[in-house]
Amino acid sequence: MQRNQANKARVRDYWSAIDSATPEQLPAVANAYLPPDFLWKGPAPLGTLASPAALAEQFLSPLKRAIPDLSRQTHLFMGGQSIDHVGSDARDACWVAGTGYLCGTASGSFLGIPATGQPLRIRWSEFIRFKDDVMVESQLILDFVDWFEQIGLPVLPGTRGASHVYPAATGFDGVLETAQGEEDTQLTLELGHKLLYGGLNGFDQDNLSSMGMADFFHPNLKWYGPGGIGACLSFAEFEQYHQQPWLVAFPDRKVEALESLFAEGRLLASSGVSGVRATHTGPYLGEAASGARLDISGIDFWLRSDEQFTENWVFVDMIDLFGQMGIDLFGRMAELRDKRLAG
Repeated sequence: MQRNQANKARVRDYWSAIDSATPEQLPAVANAYLPPDFLWKGPAPLGTLASPAALAEQFLSPLKRAIPDLSRQTHLFMGGQSIDHVGSDARDACWVAGTGYLCGTASGSFLGIPATGQPLRIRWSEFIRFKDDVMVESQLILDFVDWFEQIGLPVLPGTRGASHVYPAATGFDGVLETAQGEEDTQLTLELGHKLLYGGLNGFDQDNLSSMGMADFFHPNLKWYGPGGIGACLSFAEFEQYHQQPWLVAFPDRKVEALESLFAEGRLLASSGVSGVRATHTGPYLGEAASGARLDISGIDFWLRSDEQFTENWVFVDMIDLFGQMGIDLFGRMAELRDKRLAG
């Protein structure tokens, strides 16, 4: 528990240093907090960056130059020891994770995303793995599809769920500054393990009810999905707007390669750049089946209340997912951008 608190303090300091630095200062900040072999697993089209210098030069500094007034809102913040891993070096690893919004007004472009002069609220989530009290690895996802929607460049059909509805936890302080009770933590972890490896992996390709998801999710579930899917504001909406289309498109999908699964108190978290594997055998968000075998990069947070989860914050690297299906969503954004500029 003391180690977890120390790890969380280290990440808070790291994020604070990043947030307060200028673009020119960010290489020094990254070198001060991260080891030379730090591995950053970012969203497409950025991908993996294998040093603090690469992280600063290719992501941190360009983002800060594009959005000089960038500020971080943290809605959930937690840490713990994972019961899942990919690779022997990550067995029983300690992790710290957070999510919320990056807010600001873009005065320059980033990865070709144009500046529009309007306030942005960019969904972010980051999971950081520790080894011997040192941050050695990170997975970060930005919700680019939602960003495109905010600036009027939608690359996917209109969301079936609610757009841009991703609040902090309701009636619960999700920023866990203090240590949480071991009993609560264990109950959350056990429920999460049953959900992922029992319920989610239990689809018999017949009907949704056979998965038993109603056992894990409250009828008034709030499910905050990525751009392109949107938020589902009840369990019925979750089944209708997300689960049914997802299983039509990817009926054989399995949770197979999570890099982390841990709990702290009533919060559960999981991450994996290839955490879910599936075959694209049905239509999805306007795209016909490609037959492609997919490794799906995702991040999840859940809030447990009593014996069910009442809220679920979900990140999927949609740029990478559609890229594996043969669809270039950044290319679509660029075409829409150029068409708008041409008048």
